Amino acid sequence: MSDRYALYEIDTLRDRFALPAGVPAGVKKSYNISPTQTIPAIVSVNGIPEMKRMKWGFVPANAKDLNSVFRYRTHRANSEGIFNKPTWQAAIRTQRCLIPANGFYEWKQAADGKRAFYIHPSDQSVFALAGIYGSWTDPEGTEWGVCAIISTATGSESDMLPSRLPVIVDPADEADWLNPEISDISTLYKIMRPYDPDQLTITRVGDDINSLKVDSPSLIEPFFKK
Repeated sequence: MSDRYALYEIDTLRDRFALPAGVPAGVKKSYNISPTQTIPAIVSVNGIPEMKRMKWGFVPANAKDLNSVFRYRTHRANSEGIFNKPTWQAAIRTQRCLIPANGFYEWKQAADGKRAFYIHPSDQSVFALAGIYGSWTDPEGTEWGVCAIISTATGSESDMLPSRLPVIVDPADEADWLNPEISDISTLYKIMRPYDPDQLTITRVGDDINSLKVDSPSLIEPFFKK
């Protein structure tokens, strides 16, 4: 499941997600977003969608820093069993969010090493990943929103498509996903269904995405072997 994603069409977010308060200050475009960074997430506040800035990755209440995000991989949550896992079971019922993205990266093992791919829905320039959120207070007493991206099994695997992908929320389901009054397992699992692989654009990209120091449009450009 993806450990990196891209969000660069910031100017379209207000209209795309019908945000009355707009996009908060500090939200900047990036082609290489990684866990523990502060990212934009959309939640429901009194029935109105509102964008918040959150840390990507759940953090235990008594943690002194963000290192546990990498240790326990709490930036992602498997949809299977999510209603029974202590880390996620409360959030999946009433604290769900949408994480806007332009695309995400996946890696596949090949004979010549790992190959990176950039993936996005073919019919959506900006889309929403399914997320859940909570809060964490750091040692200085600052409270942070924290979030995780939900993944699901794809049901198929090819040379470019991995066995798991982050959940892409259909635009028609976005309001229900944000609605905390909807908490039944059946409805939520229907929203967390795998995205049709035929509706995804998958592009092999270069190895620069492996470095957190690189953040430019070149990361999503097709890779051509010399």
